[in-house]
Amino acid sequence: MVPKGWMLLQVSDICKLQNGNSFKPHEWDTKGLPIIRIQNLNGSDNYNYFSGVPQDKWLVEPGQLLFSWAGTKGVSFGPFIWNGPKGVLNQHIYKVFANENVHGHWLYLALLHITQKIEAQAHGFKSTLLHVQKKDIDNQFVLTPPVAEQKKIAQTLSTWDKAISVTEKLLANSHQQKKALMQQFLTGKKRLLDENGVRFVGKWEKKHLSDVADVYQPKTISQSMMSDSGYPVYGANGVIGFYQEFNHETEQIAVTCRGSTCGTVNWTQAKSWITGNAMVINTDSYSFVNKKFLFYTLNGSDLKYLISGSGQPQITGNIKTHIVNLPCIEEQQKIATVLSAADAEISTLEKKLACLKDEKKALMQQLLTGKRRVKVDAEEAVSA
Repeated sequence: MVPKGWMLLQVSDICKLQNGNSFKPHEWDTKGLPIIRIQNLNGSDNYNYFSGVPQDKWLVEPGQLLFSWAGTKGVSFGPFIWNGPKGVLNQHIYKVFANENVHGHWLYLALLHITQKIEAQAHGFKSTLLHVQKKDIDNQFVLTPPVAEQKKIAQTLSTWDKAISVTEKLLANSHQQKKALMQQFLTGKKRLLDENGVRFVGKWEKKHLSDVADVYQPKTISQSMMSDSGYPVYGANGVIGFYQEFNHETEQIAVTCRGSTCGTVNWTQAKSWITGNAMVINTDSYSFVNKKFLFYTLNGSDLKYLISGSGQPQITGNIKTHIVNLPCIEEQQKIATVLSAADAEISTLEKKLACLKDEKKALMQQLLTGKRRVKVDAEEAVSA
């Protein structure tokens, strides 16, 4: 059903698509204008360059609306607003030009909204790698409000975009701050204050992992034994299901010991089943070790050197010989508290970001289908 005052138009009625150029390897250079390829749409600054005389139709200025018609579903396929430097456009990407009485940012949102339909009709090399023909985009239908309402919709959703952008920057800063804290405190370069306000000065001790924790590979259970409820089961990459029993009552450090994520350090929930795809680093019997401190220490270490096996990467019992550097238990606890607070801040921002994205997605669905209308006063309608 078409909302009152709107029209049902095809993409070809609201914009024009112009393909990029097929730059050959012999045209690539180390200087000149960057050639904008699909990977550059997601922020990669790894460019080839074109030093010849470009045609106007290839040129892309910052802010240009583009549409990648060959890419990875949900990653590099669909509409993008170019935020990089002035460049020339490679093949597999369209420049998008809004027709008269079509607001540019609303057009981006409208194309984003119908991308899922376009993906469903795409021709795929693999399940996630897609490519479409121009007609597959041009023939899509778009509910199109008057330009004044388009502008208002774009302005409304831009409020969420700004909030998302601010939160993303705060989150990136929090990650950087945590990284800096880990580099300072886990190496002893910077020392915290004890309970009396005096800076810790004691010497740190180097120990093998097997001297500060019980290191072992638990029993694996089959997928058929798992269910949709019960205690969480940890595999190589986090929770993979649930089981009616648990093999660890307390929270544990679990290092992935098989597969492509080998060496990843995870923190498990209390009362969980940890499978044989992880090596458990259990400090429960070691009163001089703070488990959370050891978790952060291992997280800040590169355990890749312990990996063996070319076909199936794995970490075995040799992890027991890994060296860790420990201060006294009181300093461990202080460091763990500081880094846990940093993690809590990151978690709060991640939840806020997810919430903002969900709110924007829901609002976008309502506004772009006319289920929810924005108010446009007479003055705005005339100026549009």
